[in-house]
Amino acid sequence: MSFWNKRSARPASTAGGSSGRTPERPAAAEAVSESSAILSGDTREDTRSLGVLLDTIARVSASRDLETLLDYVVDSSVEATGAERGFLVLIDEKTGKQVVRVARALDPDGEAKSIGRDSLYSTSVVKRVVDRQEPIRTSVQKDSEELDLGNSVFDLKLRAVMCVPMTARSGEGGAGSAAPVPAGGALPKGALYVDSRAATRDFRPEDLALFHALAQHIAIALENAQLNLHSIERARLERSLEIAAEIQSGLMPKAPPVREGFDLFGWYRSAEHASGDFYDFVKTRGGGIAAVVGDVTGHGVGPALITATAQASLRSYARVLGDPGSVVTMLNSDLSERMDDGMFLTLFMAALGSGGELQMLNAGHTPPLVWRAASQTIEAVGSDGPALGLMDDMEYEVGTPLQMETGDLLLAFTDGLVEARHPDLPDRLFDEHGVRAVLSDQGFKGASAREVVEAVAAAALEFSGNAREDDITILAIRKV
Repeated sequence: MSFWNKRSARPASTAGGSSGRTPERPAAAEAVSESSAILSGDTREDTRSLGVLLDTIARVSASRDLETLLDYVVDSSVEATGAERGFLVLIDEKTGKQVVRVARALDPDGEAKSIGRDSLYSTSVVKRVVDRQEPIRTSVQKDSEELDLGNSVFDLKLRAVMCVPMTARSGEGGAGSAAPVPAGGALPKGALYVDSRAATRDFRPEDLALFHALAQHIAIALENAQLNLHSIERARLERSLEIAAEIQSGLMPKAPPVREGFDLFGWYRSAEHASGDFYDFVKTRGGGIAAVVGDVTGHGVGPALITATAQASLRSYARVLGDPGSVVTMLNSDLSERMDDGMFLTLFMAALGSGGELQMLNAGHTPPLVWRAASQTIEAVGSDGPALGLMDDMEYEVGTPLQMETGDLLLAFTDGLVEARHPDLPDRLFDEHGVRAVLSDQGFKGASAREVVEAVAAAALEFSGNAREDDITILAIRKV
């Protein structure tokens, strides 16, 4: 037996009967009161109403098929109230227009069927309910009532209309009270609507109370579906970010290259899945090696795409062009066309010479530090030009080569290292002083490039309580 064939005959009521109105008091709309209750005192009716409500609650809790569930609840609304048609209407968040999500009606045999979502209904009633967040229950008796409810009521020859907003019900309030929006997201905005053209049809307060309860469970079903969709999308996003991180990690050197006379090591740690920092050891024309550290503004997927582009371009240009100045000039020209306003790339590049000299170029990057073994002092490497992406016609030139002696060590790093923040003292940063202290200690010990990098990284992470507001990259070049 179908759901519709199970509906029991409803006793017809007059406008002045069960609705509580008198002929002298024609009400165009009546909001449900705090004292409205689903129970009417009629055992058979009350049993049926509670059965519909409990079945709806069970289906909302267990169902994973949203469309079938929504059809069922709208069908339940029509069956429970004795209406002829039922509509679930949602409000488009962008346009504010009414969108019919479900439209159901009884055919001549009393069976439920879908009707066109373009079927006419009283949009003015729905608008009033949504705007005021108050239910409407009315039996149309006069033309003045029809006009007050909207022309569609008159055009459709409607005699009974009931509409309730989809809101969460508070624990203490009545059917019209709304609970706070749950933390998982906003409740769907819309209304549940039924109507009838039968002259003898009149919705009762008990109908409205049950109808409002059903609307609340539709809201819960829609919210659950929305949260489930968000959960799926979040999982997809997380996986996409993981893939991006794996790809970026694959672009980093697996191990430092072997270069006679030098000890090399690099390390990075991203603040998120993907990093705006990078380091690399690129081959230069003639078979040499150049060490590179870069930092794109921000962190995450966007900057990571720029770093990937920069790395690929650097590897290509370094093999063809003669010196770091030409390489960086070409890279700047390339990136300036691709980077959005406000985004730029700081870069430090050092080509390793066979005699221990470094041809360096610093494009707006955090100044690298050089530990001099002979004097046991630390020097800072100045800038040779602005960051890449700021001036598309900038010509970069290499400064005076830096001569490295045995035991000397150059440490290049991104600003995420010096800006590591103390968890208990927000104004206190690891700063260049923290880097210098570790570099001086490790340099005095004659530590390897790897030992120096790992010691600096460990000190910064310990200082910040292992928290990272920005990506951190460190690269060391030691003359041996």
